[in-house]
Amino acid sequence: MEYEAVIGLETHVQLKTQSKMWCGCANTFGSPPNTNVCPVCLGMPGVLPVANEEALRLTVLTGLLLNCEIPARAKFDRKNYFYPDVAKNYQITQYDQPSTRGGHVDFEFQGGMARVRITRAHLEEDVGKNNHFDRNSGVDFNRAGVPLLEIVSEPDLTSADMAYEYLNALKDILVYGGISDCDMEKGMVRCDVNVSVRPKGGTGLGAKIEIKNMNSFSGVRRALTYEIPRQIEVLQGGGTLIQSTRRWDDAGGITEEMRTKEHAHDYRYFPEPDLMPFEPTPEWLAAVKSRMVELPLARKQRFMKTYELPAGDAEVFKNDVPLGHYFETAAQGAANPKAVANWVINNLRARLAETQAREIAEQESLGLERSDMTFTGLSDLKFPPQALRDLVGLVENQTLSSSAAQQVFVEMFETGKAPADIVQEKGLAQVSDTGALEALCDEAIAANPGPAADYRSGKLAALNRIKGHVMKLSQGKANPGLVGEILERKLRA
Repeated sequence: MEYEAVIGLETHVQLKTQSKMWCGCANTFGSPPNTNVCPVCLGMPGVLPVANEEALRLTVLTGLLLNCEIPARAKFDRKNYFYPDVAKNYQITQYDQPSTRGGHVDFEFQGGMARVRITRAHLEEDVGKNNHFDRNSGVDFNRAGVPLLEIVSEPDLTSADMAYEYLNALKDILVYGGISDCDMEKGMVRCDVNVSVRPKGGTGLGAKIEIKNMNSFSGVRRALTYEIPRQIEVLQGGGTLIQSTRRWDDAGGITEEMRTKEHAHDYRYFPEPDLMPFEPTPEWLAAVKSRMVELPLARKQRFMKTYELPAGDAEVFKNDVPLGHYFETAAQGAANPKAVANWVINNLRARLAETQAREIAEQESLGLERSDMTFTGLSDLKFPPQALRDLVGLVENQTLSSSAAQQVFVEMFETGKAPADIVQEKGLAQVSDTGALEALCDEAIAANPGPAADYRSGKLAALNRIKGHVMKLSQGKANPGLVGEILERKLRA
């Protein structure tokens, strides 16, 4: 029997707030253990939580970005369980009345479009971090109480690659919207994977296996690449799968069973008595909606449609938002936006990277830490974006050759001068005077009798050598297109 995978993901994302969910402790990464804590974080008796309004705003904003419904009433609940990183022995979360429900994420997959439905995106608090040493363990509660958004997908994913692309699309949306920095190295995004297999074409669901606390998208893909065939092999061998929780051993490349799966009633959910239900007003919702941004996929599609850019260029501007803004400013009024995009991507970006690498090396030699360094960015350029459009225009109207344009760009980058002024100062204007070019072509043909004869005998590539001679005589200022036309006419006469 042939089987297929059914996958759902629970993605936990730390929200981009200055303080924690229920108290004023700093929401920062990298502080010494247990320094960003207070009686609320540590679950001391008698303390009362106060909700972080910015976390509520970011949660609803996420719902809007994910096409979710925003209920008129949401409440918080206690999820009860005993574990060392939960000082209160319960986690404040949302259970039956979350802040958002429904929705979907559209993303590109295998040359087409895919959609994964969103069950809900609900707000809760993060827990502490267990640290295990040789002979003992410790708990760092700096992370406890950090606002955490859990985004639960429907089981619409069918492969490891599809899960990977969905997670990247979701991350792009959250970063674009200012919801989270999604820095996985800092533990800002973690993922639980729910996967089962069923007979291909079936509608039921098999025994759900949960793989807990995945901390990288590539790890999710590797774990599923192992787990799906493992489940199929068990069933094809006549075995039975039971609902359980497993861990991913990345070094060994295998999943290992941790425990049989808990059910919702095991957590004894009940309404959080210390927090009132949240009922957003129309005015509050309108303020949140004003923070909506263009989604990454929509941005890419708009760049392709509006500026007629190929998918690769649009992808660059989707991934690098400031560079995309710069391009759009430079392309305003341009006759050939694609040519502007080429200069932004191939010239400007490369020049900035070279400059930044040099500046970083110089500052490293002085003993500066990366956090204390400064280097040239788009906002530090000495010329405005319109100057790049003007440079492209000079090339497009054949005032400037491509090679001369490179010289002009370097001068623009270093001095900020207008391209037209640089062309005039350095005498770089392209020669398009037919009479002058005809004389140069005659001289080049006379100086290259062999290539001229080869061209006349049908070896068309020989024309390039004669054209090169003309460019040398003109010190690179001759219009190459016009030179080619004149040479072809003269050699065929």
